Amino acid sequence: MAKSKELNMKIPSVGDLFSTQEEREEVGRESVRDIPLEDIREFPNHPFKVKMDDKMMEMVESVRQYGILVPAIVRPKEDGTYEMVAGHRRRMASELAEKGDMPCLVRELTDDEATIIMVDSNLQREEILPSEKAFAYKMKLDAMKRQGKRTDLTSVPLAQKLQGKTSRELLAEQVGESQDQIRRYIRLTELIPSLLDMVDEGKIAMRPAVELSYLPKKEQEVLFDTIEMEDCTPSHAQAIKMRKFSDEKRLNEDVILSIMSEEKGNQKEQFKMPKERISKYFSPGTSTKQIEDTIIRALEMYRKRQRKIGILHQGGSGFIG
Repeated sequence: MAKSKELNMKIPSVGDLFSTQEEREEVGRESVRDIPLEDIREFPNHPFKVKMDDKMMEMVESVRQYGILVPAIVRPKEDGTYEMVAGHRRRMASELAEKGDMPCLVRELTDDEATIIMVDSNLQREEILPSEKAFAYKMKLDAMKRQGKRTDLTSVPLAQKLQGKTSRELLAEQVGESQDQIRRYIRLTELIPSLLDMVDEGKIAMRPAVELSYLPKKEQEVLFDTIEMEDCTPSHAQAIKMRKFSDEKRLNEDVILSIMSEEKGNQKEQFKMPKERISKYFSPGTSTKQIEDTIIRALEMYRKRQRKIGILHQGGSGFIG
């Protein structure tokens, strides 16, 4: 009897038997999935702040009622988790709404591709702090420069878009800012956090902030201590002067104090009192503004009381006469 021939056949899986070719190809493409919040990691050095403001509370209520309407964008990590690219506010709203997961578009992205998408998606917001723009512009510009230097096929589309333009020129067109303004924003990343916070709060304007960014970190720290002690902020002219002294290696605590003590052209006369004289009346950590507001209220109450006493004295004198 002839020996039966062995058949070398690949047995199809159950999934192959009950799915179409199109469905099998779709598995390899990006898709929207409900991903547990605990599996989504933060984007490294994310420059945008997620604020707990009224808009966030409105988003939380919307998520409770309708869920997330626009999926976030994430990219898969080697350990099986995902990295958030676009949708940090939606993720926070989902957590506050006590949702266990959220819909996400899972997309394979390089570090530079993810950075550019992250920045672009957040720059669409209505209110953006100077510090957020500063770090966002720097991150995107660095990513664009790296992509522009690449010689593999994936960098061809970017090279076509550049058309002889520098990365800074292209970024300026995309965000609607001048190249000089982008340079100024990126300079803000050289400020120490305490001074950068003052820029965000509107206490230090952009032009003096840019000049101060050229000071070494130690000199910036001394300047901030002087600002706190003297309760004043540098003008553009004062910032230029400090930068000049710093370049000449002549800037120290005394020079900073001397420059900051100069009266500005539009500066109103101020009454100053040593903080140690009134500190015992306030809890530690009370801000200068809170102290000032409390003193003004106390003086108003004192004035009203004095007026009341004066009226009583006048009435009494008339009755006796």
